[in-house]
Amino acid sequence: MDVNIPLIVLGLIVLLVVIVVWRSVLIVQQGYQVVVERLGSFNRILEPGLRFLIPFFDGVRQRIDMREQVVPFPPQPVITSDNINVSIDTVIYYQVTNAYAATYEIADPMTAIEQLAVTTLRNIIGTMDMEQALTGRDRINDQLRSVLDEATGRWGIRVSRVELKAIDPPRTVQGAMEQQMKAERDRRAAILTAEGVKQSQILTAEGEKQAAILTAEGQAQSTILKAQGESRAILQVFDAIHKGNADPKLLSYQYIKTLPEIANSSSSKLWVIPTELTAALDSVAKGFGSGNKPNGPFEDDSPTGADFDSASEVAESLANTSLEDVDAALASARGDAAQASGEAAQAGELGGRRHAAQQPSDSGSAPVPRPNDGRRPETEGGAQ
Repeated sequence: MDVNIPLIVLGLIVLLVVIVVWRSVLIVQQGYQVVVERLGSFNRILEPGLRFLIPFFDGVRQRIDMREQVVPFPPQPVITSDNINVSIDTVIYYQVTNAYAATYEIADPMTAIEQLAVTTLRNIIGTMDMEQALTGRDRINDQLRSVLDEATGRWGIRVSRVELKAIDPPRTVQGAMEQQMKAERDRRAAILTAEGVKQSQILTAEGEKQAAILTAEGQAQSTILKAQGESRAILQVFDAIHKGNADPKLLSYQYIKTLPEIANSSSSKLWVIPTELTAALDSVAKGFGSGNKPNGPFEDDSPTGADFDSASEVAESLANTSLEDVDAALASARGDAAQASGEAAQAGELGGRRHAAQQPSDSGSAPVPRPNDGRRPETEGGAQ
């Protein structure tokens, strides 16, 4: 037994050395920090890597993850300002920035953050109605993150982001919201349909207006061109007649030739024989008779064929006939009409002055005696 005692003591010494080496060597992983206490008080914080401790004196208080973490919170019932109970799921993104404060300033940081988030969320949602809560998620997230970051700053924790994962109103409210959205969509569809019909009617009216304007302009241009053509034809015929020096025989013949066309008109129900017909017939009879010139309405003082010896000369003269321009002829006619109107006005004014001179004046003066023309004056009682 005396021989085994040294072996037992040696084994105990080896075991003690292994324990001391195991307790003195510490490996800190990347992204973590280790809070070390010596004899129960804070000593230091170990960074990632191989670190050595004093056995039986130094101890590890807490191993802290320094990476950003995501913590989902269970749905919380919240009441809005219009007394609607909604359920809100919240997700918080946070990161430990100070291992010492996170270890010694707060006992349970996750529970503290959850309770603070629920309290702040109820305060924010309580000032909003249902519509604002559903459409103002960004504003709610910013306010909630600001409050949490300010409160957890002294705990060595930074809240980087807060998200509302879901806002679930009651089923009855969801049904009412669906009906409201359906009515809103129907209203927008009706408005869009009415706007389309309105635009269609406006475009149709604009098209009809433009078509009517173009039609009226076309008719006006057609009427103007037709009138110009007729005026040119009239001037050409009138000029040809004067160039040909037509006698009363030709005019009477053309007059009689036109009468059947008047009678054959489809709109003529009654044919009135003009009073000049007998005179025209008389001129024709006398023109083709003995050659004596009648003293009628178609009497011609110029000898027949005085300017042209044969029909060829008449045709040549008609071929060389040049018409005056329509606009110049109309301007000349208007000038002659204006001159005639001025002369008529001057004649009327002169006649009025003469008539005023012959009337007795209103001043009570005696009338001007007329000269005696050789007849005896008459008295009131009769002739003397």
